[in-house]
Amino acid sequence: MPDSWASSEHARLTMRANRARDTAPEIAVRSILHARGRRYRTHYRPVPGLRRTADIAFTRLKVVVFIDGCFWHGCPQHFIAPKTNSGYWGPKIEGNVARDRATDRALSDAGWTVMRFWEHQAPDDVADQIEHQLAELQETIP
Repeated sequence: MPDSWASSEHARLTMRANRARDTAPEIAVRSILHARGRRYRTHYRPVPGLRRTADIAFTRLKVVVFIDGCFWHGCPQHFIAPKTNSGYWGPKIEGNVARDRATDRALSDAGWTVMRFWEHQAPDDVADQIEHQLAELQETIP
Protein backbone atom coordinates (compact mmCIF):
# COMPACT_ATOMS: atom_id res chain seq x y z
CA MET A 1 0.00 0.00 0.00
CA PRO A 2 2.81 2.48 -0.74
CA ASP A 3 1.94 6.08 -1.67
CA SER A 4 -1.50 5.81 -0.08
CA TRP A 5 -2.89 8.09 2.62
CA ALA A 6 -5.11 5.26 3.91
CA SER A 7 -4.24 3.91 7.35
CA SER A 8 -4.97 0.33 6.27
CA GLU A 9 -5.91 -1.72 3.25
CA HIS A 10 -9.46 -1.97 4.63
CA ALA A 11 -9.67 1.83 4.92
CA ARG A 12 -8.42 2.22 1.36
CA LEU A 13 -11.03 -0.18 0.00
CA THR A 14 -13.81 1.45 2.03
CA MET A 15 -12.95 4.92 0.74
CA ARG A 16 -12.73 3.67 -2.84
CA ALA A 17 -16.29 2.37 -2.54
CA ASN A 18 -17.68 5.81 -1.64
CA ARG A 19 -19.57 7.38 -4.50
CA ALA A 20 -19.00 10.97 -5.56
CA ARG A 21 -22.25 11.23 -7.51
CA ASP A 22 -25.62 9.52 -7.71
CA THR A 23 -25.59 8.76 -4.01
CA ALA A 24 -28.67 7.23 -2.37
CA PRO A 25 -29.74 10.57 -0.77
CA GLU A 26 -29.40 12.37 -4.13
CA ILE A 27 -31.40 9.74 -5.96
CA ALA A 28 -34.12 9.76 -3.29
CA VAL A 29 -34.57 13.55 -3.55
CA ARG A 30 -34.44 13.48 -7.36
CA SER A 31 -37.08 10.75 -7.48
CA ILE A 32 -39.45 12.77 -5.30
CA LEU A 33 -38.93 15.94 -7.35
CA HIS A 34 -39.43 14.04 -10.59
CA ALA A 35 -42.63 12.44 -9.28
CA ARG A 36 -43.88 15.94 -8.47
CA GLY A 37 -43.32 17.00 -12.06
CA ARG A 38 -40.07 18.90 -11.61
CA ARG A 39 -37.43 18.56 -14.28
CA TYR A 40 -33.81 19.33 -13.62
CA ARG A 41 -30.24 18.71 -14.68
CA THR A 42 -27.89 16.50 -12.72
CA HIS A 43 -24.15 16.95 -12.23
CA TYR A 44 -24.46 20.37 -13.80
CA ARG A 45 -21.61 22.87 -13.97
CA PRO A 46 -23.42 26.21 -13.52
CA VAL A 47 -20.47 28.56 -14.03
CA PRO A 48 -18.03 27.97 -16.88
CA GLY A 49 -14.52 27.75 -15.56
CA LEU A 50 -15.64 26.85 -12.03
CA ARG A 51 -14.73 23.23 -11.41
CA ARG A 52 -17.82 22.50 -9.34
CA THR A 53 -20.87 20.52 -10.33
CA ALA A 54 -24.23 20.79 -8.63
CA ASP A 55 -26.02 17.59 -7.69
CA ILE A 56 -29.30 19.04 -9.00
CA ALA A 57 -29.79 22.21 -11.05
CA PHE A 58 -32.90 24.06 -12.16
CA THR A 59 -31.33 26.10 -14.92
CA ARG A 60 -34.29 28.30 -15.85
CA LEU A 61 -34.68 29.51 -12.27
CA LYS A 62 -30.92 29.44 -11.56
CA VAL A 63 -31.18 27.20 -8.50
CA VAL A 64 -28.51 24.65 -7.62
CA VAL A 65 -28.81 21.96 -4.97
CA PHE A 66 -26.00 20.16 -3.19
CA ILE A 67 -26.65 17.14 -0.97
CA ASP A 68 -23.55 16.90 1.17
CA GLY A 69 -22.27 13.78 2.87
CA CYS A 70 -21.91 14.15 6.64
CA PHE A 71 -18.36 12.80 6.72
CA TRP A 72 -16.90 14.49 3.65
CA HIS A 73 -18.40 17.92 4.32
CA GLY A 74 -18.03 18.04 8.11
CA CYS A 75 -21.65 17.88 9.30
CA PRO A 76 -21.87 19.61 12.70
CA GLN A 77 -24.29 16.92 13.94
CA HIS A 78 -22.70 13.74 12.65
CA PHE A 79 -19.10 14.27 11.68
CA ILE A 80 -16.71 12.24 13.78
CA ALA A 81 -13.06 12.78 13.01
CA PRO A 82 -11.19 9.56 12.36
CA LYS A 83 -8.83 8.52 15.12
CA THR A 84 -6.27 7.14 12.70
CA ASN A 85 -4.44 9.36 10.25
CA SER A 86 -5.92 12.48 11.87
CA GLY A 87 -3.09 14.59 10.45
CA TYR A 88 -4.51 13.91 7.01
CA TRP A 89 -8.25 13.98 7.74
CA GLY A 90 -8.44 17.18 9.79
CA PRO A 91 -7.05 19.45 7.07
CA LYS A 92 -8.84 17.43 4.36
CA ILE A 93 -12.31 17.99 5.84
CA GLU A 94 -11.53 21.62 6.72
CA GLY A 95 -10.49 22.15 3.11
CA ASN A 96 -13.72 20.59 1.86
CA VAL A 97 -15.79 22.91 4.08
CA ALA A 98 -13.80 25.96 2.90
CA ARG A 99 -14.26 24.87 -0.72
CA ASP A 100 -18.01 24.53 -0.16
CA ARG A 101 -18.18 28.11 1.17
CA ALA A 102 -16.12 29.42 -1.75
CA THR A 103 -18.38 27.56 -4.17
CA ASP A 104 -21.47 29.07 -2.54
CA ARG A 105 -20.00 32.57 -2.87
CA ALA A 106 -18.97 32.09 -6.50
CA LEU A 107 -22.38 30.73 -7.49
CA SER A 108 -24.26 33.43 -5.57
CA ASP A 109 -22.10 36.10 -7.19
CA ALA A 110 -23.02 34.60 -10.57
CA GLY A 111 -26.74 34.95 -9.77
CA TRP A 112 -27.52 31.40 -8.65
CA THR A 113 -29.55 30.45 -5.60
CA VAL A 114 -27.57 27.83 -3.70
CA MET A 115 -29.31 25.25 -1.52
CA ARG A 116 -27.32 22.82 0.61
CA PHE A 117 -28.65 19.85 2.51
CA TRP A 118 -27.12 17.04 4.56
CA GLU A 119 -27.41 13.41 3.57
CA HIS A 120 -29.16 12.65 6.89
CA GLN A 121 -32.08 14.98 6.17
CA ALA A 122 -35.33 13.29 5.18
CA PRO A 123 -35.68 13.30 1.37
CA ASP A 124 -39.32 14.45 1.58
CA ASP A 125 -38.33 17.43 3.73
CA VAL A 126 -35.50 18.33 1.36
CA ALA A 127 -37.82 18.10 -1.65
CA ASP A 128 -40.40 20.27 0.16
CA GLN A 129 -37.81 22.97 0.82
CA ILE A 130 -36.63 22.88 -2.78
CA GLU A 131 -40.23 23.09 -4.03
CA HIS A 132 -40.90 26.06 -1.76
CA GLN A 133 -37.84 27.92 -3.07
CA LEU A 134 -38.75 27.16 -6.69
CA ALA A 135 -42.33 28.33 -6.15
CA GLU A 136 -41.09 31.62 -4.67
CA LEU A 137 -38.78 32.21 -7.62
CA GLN A 138 -41.45 31.29 -10.16
CA GLU A 139 -43.69 34.02 -8.75
CA THR A 140 -41.11 36.62 -9.78
CA ILE A 141 -41.04 35.47 -13.41
CA PRO A 142 -43.47 37.39 -15.64
